[in-house]
Amino acid sequence: MTPHNDSAPAHQHGHGHQHGDLDWEAMAAHLENSGELHLPVLGPTAARLSELLGPDRRARRVLDIGSGPGVMTSVLAETFADAEVVAVDGAPALLEHTRGRAERLGVGARVGVRHAELPEGLDDGLGTADLIWSSKAVHHVGDQQGVLDALARLLNPGGLLAVAEGGLPPRFLPRDIGTGRPGLQARLDAAQEHWFEIMRAELPGSTTVVEDWPAMLRRAGLTRVHSFTFLLDLPAPLGGPARTFLHAQLTRLREMMGESLDADDVKTLDLLLDSDAPDGILHRPDAFLLSATTVHTGVRPA
Repeated sequence: MTPHNDSAPAHQHGHGHQHGDLDWEAMAAHLENSGELHLPVLGPTAARLSELLGPDRRARRVLDIGSGPGVMTSVLAETFADAEVVAVDGAPALLEHTRGRAERLGVGARVGVRHAELPEGLDDGLGTADLIWSSKAVHHVGDQQGVLDALARLLNPGGLLAVAEGGLPPRFLPRDIGTGRPGLQARLDAAQEHWFEIMRAELPGSTTVVEDWPAMLRRAGLTRVHSFTFLLDLPAPLGGPARTFLHAQLTRLREMMGESLDADDVKTLDLLLDSDAPDGILHRPDAFLLSATTVHTGVRPA
């Protein structure tokens, strides 16, 4: 299980949690860059979680399920200054990045790591927590309701479960970019939805469920269910890190979904990925990044 508290675009589906042949060490820099771009969202998200826990409850132990390279792990450690924060992920290379980042930011003494896969790792002595955070990991497990049930059982009475799922597909280019057919991003969204449907169907124990996340949290036995959304708005012209992030995202889309797109759209993608082209994503002046992250929360009854 890999982020994605630390990631965003490609409809959040481009960074699957199927470890397979993925080189997570090679992916780590991209995932960390993604997380850092989303710090304007991650910081306020952690602050909102503190508010939802309430002034009378101090989080002593926090689990970050599907922590990736640990950007949100360190944000949680900074926000909950008295807490032990444990990053849980299925990729050892990413857990090493989590350790290193926590040390660099001065929170290493309170940040631990645990190698575990979803869903079986949840029953393997993770221990309980006052706050459990999981972003873009639950949808990569066949039985999503089962995972939420298991996470809810790990909460201490009065503890808070927060899952980032849903939101909106990101936008980063105008509808008409001056080459190819207008509406490229809408077609990329459709291709990703098709890919996501196949991915979900092929997961072990895949179970169809209406993805009404608040209702799913209530079925897990949680109360005071709440949802909120934060917007990441990086206007044009973008800086270098955001352009590098988008180039990596488009590269993955080209690799994963090239066969699902028509020849004209593939040609447009190739132009956007051309590092030397003025109309490429690394240089064009109209590139921006706009995305919405939605978080659903619920409390285990005291």
